[in-house]
Amino acid sequence: MEGSESEALFDAHNLNPQRFVNEVLNSVDDMLDGAFHFLHQQAFEITSAAESGADRSHDLAKGVTYLRHLIQAVVDKRMDSWEKYCLRHCFTVPEGILLPEDQNSSRKDLLLQEGLSDVELDSQLDSLRNKLAAVGKESADLLREKHSLEKESTLSHIYDSFVTETLQLLEHNSVHQMLREIGETASKLRSKMGEVKIKRSEHVKRARFGRVIISGKKHVPHDPGLSASIEDIQEAANILKTA
Repeated sequence: MEGSESEALFDAHNLNPQRFVNEVLNSVDDMLDGAFHFLHQQAFEITSAAESGADRSHDLAKGVTYLRHLIQAVVDKRMDSWEKYCLRHCFTVPEGILLPEDQNSSRKDLLLQEGLSDVELDSQLDSLRNKLAAVGKESADLLREKHSLEKESTLSHIYDSFVTETLQLLEHNSVHQMLREIGETASKLRSKMGEVKIKRSEHVKRARFGRVIISGKKHVPHDPGLSASIEDIQEAANILKTA
């Protein structure tokens, strides 16, 4: 982190990159101290149980100290490189960044950069509320129309079922009516044919009786029964036509 601009920016946000780096370095040193302190304790416990424990304990202590200095030198070198990299690359503010005076002015500047004011924001909010209200009204209208269409569809199905049932009843009644009329016509026709048969039988009897009476005469009177038979046939034909 170099330059007054970077320092001013971090100070404005109450940040201190160097403090962060120092805390990391101190944490690494504490971990290293704790590790070698534990190693010293273990070495002392092992050598104290042996006969020449004092000499061996001294030798182990020297070896552990030498090992620590060796490791400490490597760790310090690596952590020094890490510190330089962080301060130069991770905590450097790019050029051209303007530092706002305070947090409130930062928000105000952001709104001004976007070209929005309080009045415009209120206007946009009102417009959104109106659009939401219009959408809600349209949704309610569509829902009512949907219910109306469902009701009409139900009534249409009921009407179609009623018409179909009525047509079936009419067709059924029409067949019965036709059968009844045919039966009545057949009955009338049978009655009329019976009458014709009776008339013919009577005519035959009268003809035979007449021939017996006038058997001595050569000329037979005109038979009036023929015209009656034609009338009966015509009446029977009329019955069939009206059927």
